[in-house]
Amino acid sequence: MTDEQFLKLSHRRHVGRFPNLSAPTTFNEYILHRCLHPEPHWSELADKLAVREFVKQRIGEEHLIPLLAVPDVFTEDVFDSLPNAFVMKTNHGCAFVEIVEDKRRTSFEHLNRLAQKWLAKDYYHAGREKHYRPIKPRLYFEQLLKDESGHIPPDLKMNMFGHDATGPIIYAGIVSDRFGTPHGDIFDVNWNQIDLAVGHYPRSKTPPPPPPHWDEIVRLATRLADGLGYVRVDLYVPDGKVYFGELTFTPGAGVFPFHPDRYDYEWGQLFKKMIEDDRRGKAAHHPFEQGSQV
Repeated sequence: MTDEQFLKLSHRRHVGRFPNLSAPTTFNEYILHRCLHPEPHWSELADKLAVREFVKQRIGEEHLIPLLAVPDVFTEDVFDSLPNAFVMKTNHGCAFVEIVEDKRRTSFEHLNRLAQKWLAKDYYHAGREKHYRPIKPRLYFEQLLKDESGHIPPDLKMNMFGHDATGPIIYAGIVSDRFGTPHGDIFDVNWNQIDLAVGHYPRSKTPPPPPPHWDEIVRLATRLADGLGYVRVDLYVPDGKVYFGELTFTPGAGVFPFHPDRYDYEWGQLFKKMIEDDRRGKAAHHPFEQGSQV
């Protein structure tokens, strides 16, 4: 099955209709088009280790989660050198995450089996997101983030759609209690909740308050997204400190249903506007080239 056939069938199964890949109109259709036609630099920026240099240059090293180890080979000596609490991840895909809150309750053998399973997986095959294919799988360990109350901070997923006359266009998803009973809520740039659920996360009965220093979070996310077109910037904000998670160029691999469905079309219009604005900007910088094409 070709990548295009796979994506069309997957979109039909999850979203409920066959996508138009030649003339996208919905958010998911634009994401599917990206899966098939990635920009070369996305591979480096989607690599959770390689992207750290980009983040350091854009917003500063203080926003990087401290690394504990990036071993060429995971051994018992590496395991013994780790602190009591840590996170094990790989750099080449999504959901390769193991939270260890107490090392005494796990073992090297368990973690190594899990690590080898992750490292052997070509993440491209999961959703045919082509820019993941060139990423060489690496295992790494980072500090476990917790807030002052001892809880793992929620995931803050900033969907960055550029700017309009009023400022940045951002729809922020916040996933609470991801490793327990997760809930997902979506807010605009002014932290007004919108009546949208994305994917399989139910909305919270009581909407969470805005994270501390929301204006600074918006500033940092905007800085990271500058020049990249649409991108989802994932952050963690324990006790007001802002830490970078990852950059995602094809969230949900183009098969995340929107509830209600109209937001798939509304976000598609935002996507289209970003592309058109980018083309106009390039034409303004290269008027001769643009004129010669008309």
